[in-house]
Amino acid sequence: MLFSCIVDYTNALIIDRYRGTFKSKLALICSIVLNLSLLGFFKYSDFVISILNNTLNTKFDLLHMSLPIGISFYTFQTLSYTIDIYRNEAPVSKDIISLGTFVSLFPQLVAGPIVRYSDIYSQLNHRKHSIDKIYEGIYRFIIGLSKKVILANNLGIIWFNIKSTPYTTLSSATAWLGITCFTLQIYFDFSGYSDMAIGLGKIFGFNFLENFNFPYISKSITEFWRRWHISLGIWFRDYVYIPLGGNRCSKGRWFFNIFVVWFLTGLWHGASFNFILWGLYFGVILVLEKLFLLNFLKKLPKLLNHLYVIFLIIISFVIFDITDIKEIFNYLSSMFNITKFSFDKSFYYYLIPNILLIALSIVACTPIIKNILDKYKYLRFITLILGLTLSTAFLIDVSFNPFLYFRF
Repeated sequence: MLFSCIVDYTNALIIDRYRGTFKSKLALICSIVLNLSLLGFFKYSDFVISILNNTLNTKFDLLHMSLPIGISFYTFQTLSYTIDIYRNEAPVSKDIISLGTFVSLFPQLVAGPIVRYSDIYSQLNHRKHSIDKIYEGIYRFIIGLSKKVILANNLGIIWFNIKSTPYTTLSSATAWLGITCFTLQIYFDFSGYSDMAIGLGKIFGFNFLENFNFPYISKSITEFWRRWHISLGIWFRDYVYIPLGGNRCSKGRWFFNIFVVWFLTGLWHGASFNFILWGLYFGVILVLEKLFLLNFLKKLPKLLNHLYVIFLIIISFVIFDITDIKEIFNYLSSMFNITKFSFDKSFYYYLIPNILLIALSIVACTPIIKNILDKYKYLRFITLILGLTLSTAFLIDVSFNPFLYFRF
């Protein structure tokens, strides 16, 4: 992280000093190559070696390197800095401490949201602090903590147990219950972390952009990706999709641009073929929506639109969380095996003790609870006390506490 910071601080100064010349462009290329090389080396070396071993029958040893904490996030942040300076969309930082603060902001460093330099450069040295802002930050932090500890962790236990069962023995009902719990878990896990990061930022005077906007109420996959992991979507849009030509080109090139972005989006999430498959899965759906599906969906009742989105999202998370391609198809086979569709003992074993948790989680995916808390302010204080108390109790009592996006 320190190396990336120093490299991009230096390259940005060169870009600014020799603006419009070949030296400026060379400094930008240097920044991009060095940052992506570091990310590629630490994150994808073993992936490339394993591919070579499998395809060429070689026996290169895997490196088994630990992934530097937050590298996927701070690499994109430092890249955004040099690119924004090159585009003249933000002033160059003459103070390396100020730039280092931007790169190493601890609230969002480990799992996002991805903060762009152009969005917060004015806040690095000039922030407004107030009791109200600190209160809002604490409130937002506890909301995120509650999402993570009370909802995501307990949903994750259900998915972990079902996922640990041989997929060929699962009834369809149990398979659907398991992946539905993961679909809820990953939302509350990641949006909960984002809430905590945004809340901590407010306490220290920073205003980070929102990263989630109730994605499960979307009426199309296009809309879903405007609401889910917003900072990543904006980053790929501004720094990959638009420079490739966006949609201002031939239809064939347009679709090529979409597939490039979604291939990279999948690969960014991890060095595994299931993530690439997951990215291309969404690429295909988004192309189909742009061709004809969006017009068709507009003619359908909203309920069918929502069901369409939820169905495709649930399928996508099977691909996302199961790394073995063969096992992905085994799990999907269990989900769609009509002959084995039954509400068996296993289904009731997981459902009945957790029915209130699942029902609350489904409601919490919508703006209903947020609207109530915004309308009745006194409920916020009750929510603060109750959320913090229950979260603390769960943290003390339960050891199952994974952050899903820490591995990226």
